[in-house]
Amino acid sequence: MDQTKQQEEDYGYNLFPERTSGKVKKGSIAQSLFTFNHKCQVMLQFAIETSPYAKLLLGAMKSSGCTVNKDRHFSCEDCDGTVSGGFDATSSQIVLCQNNIHQQSHMNRVVTHELIHAFDHCRAHVDWFNNFKHLACSEIRAANLSGDCSFQNEVSRFNFGLKKHHQACVRGRALRSILAVRKVSPEEAEKVVDEVFDTCFNDHAPFGRIPHDKEDAKFAYREFESRGRYYANL
Repeated sequence: MDQTKQQEEDYGYNLFPERTSGKVKKGSIAQSLFTFNHKCQVMLQFAIETSPYAKLLLGAMKSSGCTVNKDRHFSCEDCDGTVSGGFDATSSQIVLCQNNIHQQSHMNRVVTHELIHAFDHCRAHVDWFNNFKHLACSEIRAANLSGDCSFQNEVSRFNFGLKKHHQACVRGRALRSILAVRKVSPEEAEKVVDEVFDTCFNDHAPFGRIPHDKEDAKFAYREFESRGRYYANL
């Protein structure tokens, strides 16, 4: 990548001010008890213990040699008001925006979305900073598999009733994510998303299917666990 372009491109870090300042805060006891940070930590713990989406992704990453440690790989931070989370490839950390996540269902979706990026980072060695197609593919997969575009969530946004609505939702959310973290035109982003959409939309790893709701995710998780037991007995 051209050096001038690298200097101009901030890769979305401006949305995460604690990252750009180099001072990611680790809370005191008082902070952890009475602030957004405490609520974020509690919701994160609940998500990784109970969400079938998160449990499957964590298991798949462990099987791929990328065991996730909650204290090392998750960070609750204050962010720009337009984002809920992010995956920092330079530190292999998932950022959870404690000032923007207020409900457990939202936390579950954000954790799942970012864990899909982490899974891709682990299994596919994604070149986040230089290969635009890699970024677009992971954003398509995260929107498709995380529940971001579930029927329930789309109805809550008053978006429903269109033919192939799930695909349209995935495409739209992937485009918005790309435009939030890259200084490119909408036309450029659309071109790259179109080039990789079919391949990446149909890549359902590690779920084996699109988990359209929690029951789908539970079924995929049970299947994943059973597969692990089967291989262990071979």
